[in-house]
Amino acid sequence: MKDFESPLFRKKWFILDQSVVGLGMNPIQSFAIDDTLCRRIGQEDDSGIARSWVHNNTVVLGIQDHRLPHIETGIDFLKEAGYDVIVRNSGGLAVVLDEQVLNISLLFQDNKEMSIDHGYELMVMLIRLLLGELGEEVIDGEVKESYCPGRYDLSIAGKKFAGISQRRIRGGVAVQIYIAVSGSGSSRAALIKQFYDQAVQGAPTKFEYPKIIPTKMTSLDELSTQPFSVQSLMHSLLITLSRLCDELRTYQLTDEDWNNYEDNLARMIKRNEKLH
Repeated sequence: MKDFESPLFRKKWFILDQSVVGLGMNPIQSFAIDDTLCRRIGQEDDSGIARSWVHNNTVVLGIQDHRLPHIETGIDFLKEAGYDVIVRNSGGLAVVLDEQVLNISLLFQDNKEMSIDHGYELMVMLIRLLLGELGEEVIDGEVKESYCPGRYDLSIAGKKFAGISQRRIRGGVAVQIYIAVSGSGSSRAALIKQFYDQAVQGAPTKFEYPKIIPTKMTSLDELSTQPFSVQSLMHSLLITLSRLCDELRTYQLTDEDWNNYEDNLARMIKRNEKLH
């Protein structure tokens, strides 16, 4: 049954599923693709694009992380632990990506109704819908002892399993979430805690970095008596979107999109050159 009353309802929803092919991509490409889709959705009325993506072991740093006093030592630690390292083009601090972390980007036209808070609230609505009965337990609010803490952290019983960021460019809005679907949330948090220990080493910083308590982070699979996987959550996403539109279609990048993507990718590569 269609949910015409939902703020998420659109005449058209497009889906770009890179939850499998993303495992063979550099995460730098994902941020370039979202910027490309921002430009495209800015030209579309009453439409949305949902893009899913998964990457192998990577720590995505925020711009502030790159300014840590001993950042080279921190990066060396992550690489020795088996993680690639990149810097993203949106706000926030370090997060962990792996094959059990599902990322979803919702892309909308940047119009008068799409305030910053409204963009975040739409993502929170979607996640609650995806999780069914478990979604009723989801709290949105900062979990200070997590990595990349923010106003729109998502938690259950005080333990964070997801975080949301937002980027606006060329008439479009990309609301991005990482969801720890399965695996150990506390192990991911311990990795980032060790990274900060190595990258700060007690030196003064211009930015307050999180005092991470690993047990404050978890995954959906750890929270629920029912098993969760990237595949099961993707199935839920497709079913949910089909109820939130008149027409659900697969998004195909156009020639213009690919040209814009090459420009966006070049900017991401340049941003990361200093890192390496």
